[in-house]
Amino acid sequence: MSDVVLTEAKTQPIGFTAGVVGAAGAFFGLFVGTAQGSGLLGIVLGAVICGALAVLAVQILGTEMEKTFKYALIAVFAVAGFLFGQLPGLIVLGLFGWFLGWFIYWIGRRRYREKLVPYLTGGQVLWHYTFRVLCGAILVFLITPILVVMPLSFNAEDFFTFTPEMLRLDPEGYSLKHYRDFLTNSEWTSAVWNSVRVAPVATLISVTLGTLAAIGLSQSHVPGRQAIMAILISPMIVPLIISATGMYFFYSKIGIVGTYWGVVLAHAVLGIPFVIITVTATLVGFDKSLVRASANLGANPVRTFFKVQMPLILPGVISGGLFAFITSFDEVVVVIFIGSAELQTLPWQMFTGLREQISPTILAAATILVCISICLLATVEVLRRRSERLRGLSPS
Repeated sequence: MSDVVLTEAKTQPIGFTAGVVGAAGAFFGLFVGTAQGSGLLGIVLGAVICGALAVLAVQILGTEMEKTFKYALIAVFAVAGFLFGQLPGLIVLGLFGWFLGWFIYWIGRRRYREKLVPYLTGGQVLWHYTFRVLCGAILVFLITPILVVMPLSFNAEDFFTFTPEMLRLDPEGYSLKHYRDFLTNSEWTSAVWNSVRVAPVATLISVTLGTLAAIGLSQSHVPGRQAIMAILISPMIVPLIISATGMYFFYSKIGIVGTYWGVVLAHAVLGIPFVIITVTATLVGFDKSLVRASANLGANPVRTFFKVQMPLILPGVISGGLFAFITSFDEVVVVIFIGSAELQTLPWQMFTGLREQISPTILAAATILVCISICLLATVEVLRRRSERLRGLSPS
């Protein structure tokens, strides 16, 4: 039996490791220093401290004491965070200590190459992770407003800002009074009722017309398909203020401005493009020989549609309907033009509240809308996967 020789894993030059980790520390220090009133000092201290920790971990301690170093780093940063920012500081700096311990060894021991093919060049590896960081930054940029709005909706005070009690995570700083006001105030309940009255009917019209249009445009013998498709999805492309102005002048001619059906039809127009796009995407993988087989067996077109075609495209139809519902429930520009004081929907009431009285009740309403949207989008994703399985595009 031959002897097995163990060699130490290849490490990055200590200068490279310290530089990269120091840059990450400087970036984090920028935010901490800015919060304390000195961004430049935060950058310098963050770079020096994190660079020194990288040298200590990789050059002196090595992998033998990796776990000990990580636990110690978390403890030190958590204690420092508690001293400077109490419980929120403990959580934030504790998490940063965990990330820093992982990041030092991830860079220093070249672990970032473990799940990559070995023949990638340094530039390709850099682009791989740069792309991921950019995507993560965009995601953070998009969800940060939501993460700010939701805690503020539980503010015990009538402010659009975090109070000292909230920052200390003191239970006295949090309250459900804004949700209570949302559920008991007649202005808010009336707005919710109007949205509930309008959105389902508008969605039903959008789904019916959008599905029929998508099926018709999927036929190759229809002349001018591209032009018709462009016209039907134009409400999604044209700025809302232009669509709202056109609807106002047209609906004024036929006398439905300020009426329930005027708002419903306007929202249906905005929802139809979503249904057309989702149903058209579902029809791409539809086997048209099934329709011909049904006709050969004596089924009429209506029976073929409901018994053969509809079950297979149903996930796309429901997905489009959910998007149309969300659009109707969240829309404010068109309803201001077409609606009336008696038909104020929830988004219109939120807009009015922002303009006339700044109340965190608006944030409570926004949080509820966000939760509804998340649930509906999760449903759309489930239906999308089911549609792929039905069409044989997914093995699971």
